[in-house]
Amino acid sequence: MLKKLTPNLMVEDVARTIAFYRDVLGFQLLATVPPEGDPFNWAMMNRDGVAIMFQSRASLTGEVAALAGVPIGASQTFYIEVEGIEGLYAALKGQVEIVVDLHTTFYGTREFYFRDCNGYILSFSEAGD
Repeated sequence: MLKKLTPNLMVEDVARTIAFYRDVLGFQLLATVPPEGDPFNWAMMNRDGVAIMFQSRASLTGEVAALAGVPIGASQTFYIEVEGIEGLYAALKGQVEIVVDLHTTFYGTREFYFRDCNGYILSFSEAGD
């Protein structure tokens, strides 16, 4: 039985990533390693039940050697279902790099895609009426 998915994204600068997700996207910081003081090796953040972990390249490649040399901001997107997409879009436009503008898909959702401070692509999506 699968219970939960929490992405752990490799980043160059955990503190910078915390600031972006907190100040721009409204996430709350749940935990860091070390518990106090920068430089951080790892952090977990949450907003409205969506949790994401961020781990420094040095720390993560020390644990998973197969990630050594892998570029950050890889070829996946993170698809996040939201409520109030128009307001989120308005709040983020000008603060993030929009890579796909707000639009209605052929399957009826309203979506937009943007790049975070590490190059990862996030999509916010809201089901249509």
